[in-house]
Amino acid sequence: MTQPPHGQKPPRGTVQPPPAPDAQPDLPRLGRPHTVSAPKRRSPAAVIGVSLGAVAVLVLGLVAIVALNRTATPLANPDLRDTPSAQDAPAPLRSGGAGAPASASNPSANGLQKILKLADHPILQDPNAGLQNRVCTLPAWQSTQASAEAFFTAASKCLDAAWGPFLLAYHLPFTPPALHFPTGASFETECGTIQVGIATAAYYCENNLYVPFRGLQTDQYGNNPGVYLALIAHEYGHHVQQVAGLMDAAWQKIYEAGQNSPAGLEMSRRKELQAQCFSGMFLGAHVDQGGTITRDMYNKAWNDQETRGDNTSRSHDHGTNAHYASWWRTGATSNRIADCNTFAAPSSEVS
Repeated sequence: MTQPPHGQKPPRGTVQPPPAPDAQPDLPRLGRPHTVSAPKRRSPAAVIGVSLGAVAVLVLGLVAIVALNRTATPLANPDLRDTPSAQDAPAPLRSGGAGAPASASNPSANGLQKILKLADHPILQDPNAGLQNRVCTLPAWQSTQASAEAFFTAASKCLDAAWGPFLLAYHLPFTPPALHFPTGASFETECGTIQVGIATAAYYCENNLYVPFRGLQTDQYGNNPGVYLALIAHEYGHHVQQVAGLMDAAWQKIYEAGQNSPAGLEMSRRKELQAQCFSGMFLGAHVDQGGTITRDMYNKAWNDQETRGDNTSRSHDHGTNAHYASWWRTGATSNRIADCNTFAAPSSEVS
């Protein structure tokens, strides 16, 4: 959840298929996310000649390694990339509000700023851009405050590693969001006072990501880390929007139309459903990569998406349960950020 500020191609590696029909878990609804070997001894006479030859081989080897490192790509599919090609690179930097820093040091000094665009935003134009397959290692889930904090802290680092290089490649001002774990019945943010409940399992506001343990409904969900991972990946999706300038551009439209007007609510749904698609991209790019994001976690996250949305919450600002699930699954199976362009989708796909 956020508040206003004061045609499928295979993903990298292999397509992540939907779970088998018999993998449907019976899960209750989680509150909607409101993110060289040594040489043999030789005679002295031979040592000099061998040594000179070894030096030559070493130099040639170093040259070859440098050349390979310059040309090698970590992509399993050479047509998929997480950085723009020369022809897809964004135009000269545009001004766009108070940009967050763009790198861990002092990116604002580099002149990187947000780009306030929606459907025509540069990150949504390259049909081959997606997240790299990466290994993500998370601690085992336990339904305790300390364990949840360790899990989400590790997950946020994986999310940083996935989205940071992508955004910086488009000259956008990336820094990781600050992670907070409120413990009370409410907590303060720049967006106001937030009450903890089933509707606030996680919350994003102005480069800050809040995960109140009391809102996770662990008494109902128990040991289902895939569901919790998709939750924080959704909220992190809002941070991607914030860094890119999509968030500010969307809120401008919402303010112009009125938050509760049909146009304002539709823009809110487009924003939320894109965060869903970004969440799916993250899990689809990290499942079965040798880390701890397993097929079971992915399957349960896949199925859980149908349990949340406006049909369940009786609201009109996040999208129907069917669309909430379909946009997440688009990101998970496609891993193409262009396929997450909810701002270009017809109204019938974001109802």
